[in-house]
Amino acid sequence: MAYMIVKNSVKDYDTWKSVFDSKSDLRKSSGEKSHQILREVGDANNLVVVNEWDSLDRAREFAASPELKAAMEQAGVTSKPEISFLEEAARG
Repeated sequence: MAYMIVKNSVKDYDTWKSVFDSKSDLRKSSGEKSHQILREVGDANNLVVVNEWDSLDRAREFAASPELKAAMEQAGVTSKPEISFLEEAARG
């Protein structure tokens, strides 16, 4: 499996989550299989999003897309996102 991990800060989690949810079809059509949202203890506006993708190539394409950039601006992302791409090596 392929994964994309995005770390960023947002102005307001609820606003960000609303925009994130509204872009579900875009993510799915780009190859997203599932996602998990994690919030920092003590600062709920610091997020880590783990997306599972059907391929690393499609994850990278999505990460570079103008649609993602526009969605992040609309959602109130306040930091430059840290994006990592990973491949599953083992599962227990």
